[in-house]
Amino acid sequence: MNGRPISGTSAGGRSVRGPRSGRPVLPAVLLGALLLLVTACGGSGNDSGGKAKQGAGKEAGSAASQAVVTVAPADGAESVATSDALKVTADRGRLTSVTVQDAKGNEVPGRIAAGGAGWQPLQHLPAATRFKVHAVAKDAEGRESAKDTVFTTLVPKNTFVGQYTPEDGSTVGVGMPVSIHFTRGITHPKDVEDAIKVTADPAVPVEGHWFGNDRLDIRPEKYWAAGTKVTVKLNLDGVEGRPGVYGKQTRTVKFTVGRSMVSTVDADRHTMKVVKDGKLIRTIPISAGAPATTTYNGQMVISEKYAVTRMNGATVGFGGEYDIKDVPHAMRLSDSGTFVHGNYWASNSTFGAANTSHGCVGLHDVRGGWSKETPAAWYYNRSIVGDVVIVKNSHDRTIQPDNGLNGWNMSWADWKK
Repeated sequence: MNGRPISGTSAGGRSVRGPRSGRPVLPAVLLGALLLLVTACGGSGNDSGGKAKQGAGKEAGSAASQAVVTVAPADGAESVATSDALKVTADRGRLTSVTVQDAKGNEVPGRIAAGGAGWQPLQHLPAATRFKVHAVAKDAEGRESAKDTVFTTLVPKNTFVGQYTPEDGSTVGVGMPVSIHFTRGITHPKDVEDAIKVTADPAVPVEGHWFGNDRLDIRPEKYWAAGTKVTVKLNLDGVEGRPGVYGKQTRTVKFTVGRSMVSTVDADRHTMKVVKDGKLIRTIPISAGAPATTTYNGQMVISEKYAVTRMNGATVGFGGEYDIKDVPHAMRLSDSGTFVHGNYWASNSTFGAANTSHGCVGLHDVRGGWSKETPAAWYYNRSIVGDVVIVKNSHDRTIQPDNGLNGWNMSWADWKK
């Protein structure tokens, strides 16, 4: 073909120059591909900054917590003391949870201090027990750090228990205190007392009082209300009662307070008035202690009952003055030998007229106690352990509070000292 060639591609595939640029011209498809490649590699300025920030956030979130949890005793420790040894602390952070459990899953109650710097148990630990500790703390950025340890408390060589009254499941009178005798003398009384909890339903405040170093009695200010349900929890396992001597007892005891029965003996008038649930139900003629062997005054609690028992004067300081092998319907009022009991050896006319005993309160009875009609039988069959007997107008002193279950003879202020 004649004439000047136009812009385009020759049959051989070579580029041809346009009439003005004098430079090679890229085909439209190739140019578009190059533009797409540039955009995919670089992206917009805003997208690039957002992804950079997101990456930085992931890097910061994966950083280790700065909080450091410390548990004392050390992991694997043995023969650990049951008190004042277990502590959990956090440095450069605050504790958020602490769990201490024995092998059965029983948890040790504890409290995290304000601010989360430390945790301590709220009570002593049981002896010869393996514990697991799991503690978690957070640093200022909210990142968690945990610590897991195990330890075992000591195995005591010397132990003690508390022998308690009343018995579990019993029904008692309104005057019955909780009385605990310890098999070893206690030199850390507060630690032992803190491990014994007495609660009542309906609720009433109770206080404990120590008689010597081996007996703790606990009671309310006034007699229990009839129908009260009392729970005693002895958590003595692991308590150091004296240096090197530990409790080994965990027990829950429950008892119920029955109807109210309070009897008042007037030694001058030779009578006993029996009041049940606030109402006088009978006045019984009695014989109290003779002038040389008078009956104690004061509030006394029936602590034991015997259908028949032996009373030997030699056991209570009266030598061979008497030895009666079959005293019927006997109810103990003191450890020193004071009883309310049936009396078959004195004439019936004695009761209500004269005081002839060695300190006991006698009621007319028959030998063997077979009759249900005698005053002694009537009173015995209506009495329960914990009932109150008050003696007044006797020419004797008031009974000592620790002579039997007779702490009611102390003022509430003295009881709480």
